[in-house]
Amino acid sequence: MDAFAVGAAVAAGLGVITFRHTFRLTWHFGLFQWMMTVIGWYGGEGISRFMSGLNHWIAFGLLVALGAKMLYESSHPEERAEGFDPTRGWSLVGLSVATSIDALAVGVTFSLVGMSVWMPALVIGIAALLMTFVGMRLGRTAGAHLGGWAERIGGGVLIVIGVRILVDHLSQ
Repeated sequence: MDAFAVGAAVAAGLGVITFRHTFRLTWHFGLFQWMMTVIGWYGGEGISRFMSGLNHWIAFGLLVALGAKMLYESSHPEERAEGFDPTRGWSLVGLSVATSIDALAVGVTFSLVGMSVWMPALVIGIAALLMTFVGMRLGRTAGAHLGGWAERIGGGVLIVIGVRILVDHLSQ
């Protein structure tokens, strides 16, 4: 669902969505979900101990930073980086990591219970890809109707997701 929400927020903020935007975001979100599940499975307990205190903070920081950037730039279009596209470069990597870091814990769990990782990781990756695609389609439609507010709402959604991840972690 994080991939869905982030896909919708990014699409709403971009305005014009091309096939390349959709492909990059859906492919990377699906790939990272798959990859993080497999990495968690191979890393097992070692990754679990290392990441247990950091994974939620990393996702929180990445999502809040990008959301704040979107909010700021929507209010100050003159300071917007020309051609900024969150479906490219380090923004894409950051969003991919932020939305898939929980898959690392899932992979660790599979490892600890002796479950094979390949089929579940494939299903997780495909589900993330499809949910991102659907989110981007809905975000594109919302962006067309909301105009200039779309980027503000998208940035706010990213911040809310980041905060929710952190609050869920701290309340455990």
